[in-house]
Amino acid sequence: MNTAELHQNAINSPERTGETARSSEASIEGTSRPASAQKGPKRRRMAAIIIIALIVIGGLVLGYFPRWRQRRTATSDMSQLAIPTVSVVSPTPGKPGNGLVLPAEIRPWREASIFARANGYLKDWVADIGAHVQAGQLLAEIETPDLDQQLEQAKAQLVLSQANLHLAQVTDERWKALLKTASVSEQAAAEKAAARETAAASVEADRANMRRLQELVSFQHVVAPFAGTITLRSTDIGDLIVAGSGGKELFHMAQTDKLRVYVRVPEPSALGIVQGQTATLTTPATPGRSFEAKVTTTSEAISTTSRTLLTELEVDNSKNQILPYSYGELTLKDSNSAPSLTLPSNTLLFRAQGLQIGVVSPDGTVELRPVQVGRDFGQTVEITGGVTPADRVITNPTDSLVSGMKVRIAESSDSVASK
Repeated sequence: MNTAELHQNAINSPERTGETARSSEASIEGTSRPASAQKGPKRRRMAAIIIIALIVIGGLVLGYFPRWRQRRTATSDMSQLAIPTVSVVSPTPGKPGNGLVLPAEIRPWREASIFARANGYLKDWVADIGAHVQAGQLLAEIETPDLDQQLEQAKAQLVLSQANLHLAQVTDERWKALLKTASVSEQAAAEKAAARETAAASVEADRANMRRLQELVSFQHVVAPFAGTITLRSTDIGDLIVAGSGGKELFHMAQTDKLRVYVRVPEPSALGIVQGQTATLTTPATPGRSFEAKVTTTSEAISTTSRTLLTELEVDNSKNQILPYSYGELTLKDSNSAPSLTLPSNTLLFRAQGLQIGVVSPDGTVELRPVQVGRDFGQTVEITGGVTPADRVITNPTDSLVSGMKVRIAESSDSVASK
């Protein structure tokens, strides 16, 4: 070992000696500390571990809870979406006192088509359209030259028959006298008596023929069958007139001081029509005016084609304010005091079982209910049976709607606005 190494070891030896002395002191001091001083670090480590665990648990809870809530919300939304949402309406009562409004056909109390009963030519007419005539008043005259000659022939034939009858009577009386003296046979007397009876019958036949022709000749004068108004004249002077309904109609007349009104009452309201029932008649020609009509009779049978009851009413027209053959509207007072219920047209279901509606019960289930409808008002229809004002009826129902199905009622716009 050289001098430098010896010098370095001399320097380092006091330091090692000091470290050794300090470590010896420390071990002596450690053995001399109390037990409470040794437990302090352990408690701090346990507290740190607990805090870290709490932080981890809190982080886990904070991360899981939003996902759990989101999952629960999604499940709730899916369950809600599985239940269809529907809009509902309640039946509304119709306007009270409206009555039953029906189209009406206004016809004269009496009307007649006048045809000729005798062949000939029209000599003249004296009544034109619009003329108010009385029963038996002359309307036209017909020239009947052929018929006049036939009447003269019938008169001459009657005279001849009467002469033959007179001769037969004289002959019969003579043969009866001769039979008493046995101058003639009974057979011959019987033949003369029969000839007398034949002549008498011929006279009656010729007389009847003459009367027939006289009646036909009387039809040269065309007269009104009843008091009324001439509504049609379809002939003129010089026209060829052919007797019977196969010929041309000469005049058409109507009695208009009293009119008949015909309406067809729907079958649901047919039983409410009684004789003497009053109604109100209006016409487009008299706006703002109404006329009282009274039921006189009905057909007492439902038409198989229209399912209606033909009803006849009487209305006074002494002032000629209503034109016959015109169109009118008749309002029959409804005998039912309770107003009818109406529903929108889009609530009806057309099924094989008939017309139905979907009603939502208080527990949210659907009940398909058959209904009876009355008048159709376009956007709404009259419901005569099957619903109550408290029912909640589904609008725009789907074809898949069935009874017992769960639905949710959509909030109305009014309730949403109030929120």
